[in-house]
Amino acid sequence: MTAPPISTVGELRASGHVQKPVRVEIRDNLLAALREGRDPWPGLHGFEDTVVPQLERALIAGHDVVLLGERGQGKTRLLRTMVGLLDEWTPVIAGSELGEHPYEPITHVARRRAAELGDHLPIEWRHRDDRYAEKLATPDTSVADLIGDVDPMKVAEGRSLGDPETIHFGLIPRSHRGIVAINELPDLAERIQVAMLNVMEERDIQIRGYVLRLPLDVLVVASANPEDYTNRGRIITPLKDRFGAEIRTHYPTALEDEVAVIRQEAHLPADLVHVPDHLVEILARFTRNLRESSAVDQRSGVSARFAIAGAETIAAAAIHRATSRGEDAAVARPVDLETAVDVLGGKVEFESGEEGREAEVLTHLLRTATAETVRTHLRGLDMSLLVDAIESGAMVTTGERVTAREFLTGLPVLGESELYDDICDRLGATDDGQRAGAIELALEGLYLARKIGKDTDGSETVYG
Repeated sequence: MTAPPISTVGELRASGHVQKPVRVEIRDNLLAALREGRDPWPGLHGFEDTVVPQLERALIAGHDVVLLGERGQGKTRLLRTMVGLLDEWTPVIAGSELGEHPYEPITHVARRRAAELGDHLPIEWRHRDDRYAEKLATPDTSVADLIGDVDPMKVAEGRSLGDPETIHFGLIPRSHRGIVAINELPDLAERIQVAMLNVMEERDIQIRGYVLRLPLDVLVVASANPEDYTNRGRIITPLKDRFGAEIRTHYPTALEDEVAVIRQEAHLPADLVHVPDHLVEILARFTRNLRESSAVDQRSGVSARFAIAGAETIAAAAIHRATSRGEDAAVARPVDLETAVDVLGGKVEFESGEEGREAEVLTHLLRTATAETVRTHLRGLDMSLLVDAIESGAMVTTGERVTAREFLTGLPVLGESELYDDICDRLGATDDGQRAGAIELALEGLYLARKIGKDTDGSETVYG
C-alpha cells in the first residue's frame, strides 16, 4: 500500500485520524488479528503453545519485554516480527528528528513550528518498517549511542550550552512512537544500563546536565542469553524490575518444527540443488541429539544455525560434485553429511572432559540420527536380497565425487525384486540423483544395523 495523500495537520484532522500511543496501537492490531484468525507471528515454529501466548499477554498489558534463551532460539526473529503489529503508515511532523506525531510535538523545535504554522504544519508518512530500531549491545556502547549527548557542532554554530537544541539524540529517543530492540542486553556495561532507567519508567531522558521532560512513547524489547548473568555480564536488578515481562524461549520441541526452521532459514537455491526431506530430517535429529548429549556443554546450547549451516553445506557439496563431474542435476546424498561434520564441529561447545573426542562424538550422534531416520521411513522393508547379494561378494561404491549414475550402475542386480523401487517410493525419489540418495540411505541403514560392512578410504566409501 502507498502512503495516504495527506500533507498537512489540518487535512489530517479533517480526515478523522485518531492518535494512538504505540502500546495501544500494538494491542489493537494484535487483538484484531486474533479475532480474525490471522497469525500475527509468521515464520515462527515451535512457540505456538509456550512463548507466543506469554508474549501476546505481555503486549496486551503494554509491558516492555525481555526474551531470555540460549543462542539460536529465534529471539531476534521474534522481536523483528513485532513490527507487523504496528500500523502500516503513521503520520509524523515533516523533518522531525524524533518522528513526533503532528498532534503532539514534544521537542522545542517541533512545538515552535506547530505554534507558528498551525493547520499548515507539513506532515509526512512513515512506514512501520522504519519504526523499528535494533541495537546489538557491545561493551563499547556508550550513553551517547543510546540516549544522546551534546553536539559540539551545534555549540560551535553559536548556540549556548544551555540550549536544548544543542542535544544530539541517541537511538532510544529516535525510536519515539516505535519499537527499540536491544540484543544481548547483559553485554551492556552496567553504567550504560543505569542510563536506561529513566527511559524505562519515567519516560524522560537525562543527558549530561540536561533533564528533558520528553514524554517518549517507545516500547523497549530486549534479548539475553542465560549464561550472560554469570559469565560475561548481567542485567542490573533495577533494570530487570522495569521490564514488565521476562519470557523464556526454547528450542523446537517437535521434530517437524525443527525441520520447518531448517527449510525456512537455510539458503538452498532450488534452481541449483535438491536437498531431500530425509536429509533435512537427519540434520534435525542430529541437532536434537547434540542438545541431549552429556558430552556437549548444554549451558551454551546448540543453535538452530548448526542445522541450517549443515543443510547449506551438504547442498554446496552436491553442487560441487555435479559441477566437477558433469551431472545434469545436483542432488544431496547421505555421503554429503560427512562433509557437514567436518566443518560444523566448531559451532558446538563440548564439556572440558571431552577434549580430543569431538569428532568421535559428532560422528556417533550423526549415525544415531541416520539410524533413527532409516527406521522411520524404511521400517518393514525386506532388505534380505540386498544383504545376501553383498554377502556373496558384491560391493557398492559411493563417495563425494561418485556421480548418481555411477552409483546406480554399480548396484548389484536383484533379479525380479522390486526392492530398489520400494525404497525410492518410500522416500519420494524420482530422478537418478534422488534414487541414488534413497538407496544410499538404505545401505547406510544396513551398515548401522550391522547387516553389512563399510570401508571408507579418502573420498570413497565401499559397502561390502
